[in-house]
Amino acid sequence: MGAVASAALLFPLLSAAPPATAGPRESDSLQRQFTAAAERQGVPPSVLLAVSYLQSRWDAHGGAPSVTGGYGPMHLTDAVTALAEAPHHSHGEEDARGDGSRAARHGAQEGAALPKAAELPDRLKTLDRASELSGIPAEELRTSTAANIEGGAALLAAAQRASGRPLSSDPADWYGAVARYSGADDTSTASTYADDVFDVIRGGESRTTDSGQVVTLAADPDVAPATGQVRSLGLRKPSTGPTECPRTVACEWIPAPYEEFGDGDYGNHDKANRPDSQSIDYIVVHDTEATWDVTLKLVQDPTYVSWQYSLRSSDGHIAQHLPLKDVGWHAGNWFVNAKSVGLEHEGFLTAPDSWYTEAMYRTSARLVRYLAQRYDIPLDRQHILGHDNVPGTVTSTIRGMHTDPGPYWDWAHYFRLLGRPFTPTAGPNAGVVTIRPEFTAHQPVYTGCVKAGEACAPHGSGAVRLHTAPSTDAPLVKDIGLRPGGEDSTTGVNDTGARASTGQQYAVAERDGDWTAIWYLGRKAWFHNPRKRPTAVNSRGLVLTPKEGATEIPVYGRAYPEASAYPAGVPVQAVSPLPYKLLAGQSYVVGDRTPGEYYFAPVFDTTGHRVVRGQEEYYEIQFGHRVAFVRASDVRVSHS
Repeated sequence: MGAVASAALLFPLLSAAPPATAGPRESDSLQRQFTAAAERQGVPPSVLLAVSYLQSRWDAHGGAPSVTGGYGPMHLTDAVTALAEAPHHSHGEEDARGDGSRAARHGAQEGAALPKAAELPDRLKTLDRASELSGIPAEELRTSTAANIEGGAALLAAAQRASGRPLSSDPADWYGAVARYSGADDTSTASTYADDVFDVIRGGESRTTDSGQVVTLAADPDVAPATGQVRSLGLRKPSTGPTECPRTVACEWIPAPYEEFGDGDYGNHDKANRPDSQSIDYIVVHDTEATWDVTLKLVQDPTYVSWQYSLRSSDGHIAQHLPLKDVGWHAGNWFVNAKSVGLEHEGFLTAPDSWYTEAMYRTSARLVRYLAQRYDIPLDRQHILGHDNVPGTVTSTIRGMHTDPGPYWDWAHYFRLLGRPFTPTAGPNAGVVTIRPEFTAHQPVYTGCVKAGEACAPHGSGAVRLHTAPSTDAPLVKDIGLRPGGEDSTTGVNDTGARASTGQQYAVAERDGDWTAIWYLGRKAWFHNPRKRPTAVNSRGLVLTPKEGATEIPVYGRAYPEASAYPAGVPVQAVSPLPYKLLAGQSYVVGDRTPGEYYFAPVFDTTGHRVVRGQEEYYEIQFGHRVAFVRASDVRVSHS
């Protein structure tokens, strides 16, 4: 059965739910709202709570929609409204391939037109259906947590009735309804989603939500759901093909083309033989800035760009597009592309102050764990990069580099799911700090989500702002790469010039009461780090500083070999420093040590492709918001 046809089965027209004896009350606590809605709609409370946890972790997000237009704790989707109220967003104009040896190919923002309402699948329009079933106006479902929970409970009850099953009080009888609630159009994704919901039921959860309320789901370790119910939903079977995914996710093979299309030009990736030819050292996290359907069309366009995996927001479904041995065009830096795997996370029609679903975070984390184990990639922020942490290759490319997934990606939660939470590893006088504000409570003001200079909606953030002195009144530090004229950094949501993000590690330059200074872009940068609500944890690690006698050393955006390493027929690539300097007395945290490498692959015919590897070695460092590289011969390394 086709995807469109099966999607239509998700929420068939049913008679309205029986009238409730009492409507939802916003004055009730969130816990009571779940209990009351479950009782009125005939849904087991644990099922309702677990579904909501997998969608939103019980957060309401102040009424703001998710990256796919989902509202409230139940993630009721109204993409039409979200599309009308928020602009499509772009993160820059980088060359996605990031190699000057051939013509530029721009990233997935170009040509990613927003969809028309009629083109949206049912999974992006569940709020209207919830309104029909519950009798609650759509606006109330978007803005009231009590109404939103009631609407979600009504959808679950309708899904159970559609299966011909009674509204049982036993959670185990609701596996098929939960799978249907996911909105997935294939059996594998629907089952994976339902499995996750029942894992939450078995293990229990408790957390303080973004409204400051504690919600608890008691563990029910003995629940054994009727998993066979998913077979009756009429969903398609995905094409797994030669996918390279863990068994714990739903993964589909939708290949990107490798085609020549005239005048020696080709797209949209390069053939390679990794890891035999080059090690895979990085995983790069992106967001798509396009709908799921548009994302898939773009990655299948031979004239366009590519990445290894796409992840769908509503249910965590994964599509793989390239064999991992091949090189995608995604990060805007050819050195990083050649040594990385790119993960694009769906997010398309809301401004950057939107949020990502728990379902997508979980499947993404499982995929990253699998890749890290397969290629021996350390699970830290020197190796698990955001696109916004990838450096420009040379000075001229710095300003065009993309800034996704941005300050609202919850790196702390992501790394907890990876099994590597950011915890203190040193005492109060440590020489290194790991940035880690409390995501939900930490809400710095950003601007430009909708209009330049206009404040974004309040939102949890994993990033701290950096000042020139220990005061909120002090100017923000400057980034001469982004602003060669010396203009100040701003609070713009896409301005990374004075920002440090969760998990990034920096050498401590000074401490002053509730403020900590770090070495950042060649100078001291101060962030507020109060003892009662710290925004960083103390850590230990390796740091480097210029070798004795050097007053300054150059910083690079790529680790290319020395000229003498290039064989005949392979043009020498310039080792061009960025406009920054690492000065004597400053220290920066070390990531990897790597030989200078360049993958020569500017033409379609792979017979002439070469990996050039030099004797000169480099260290990756956390230099600003983005990583950078310095020559090993220029520095000395020590423990912090």
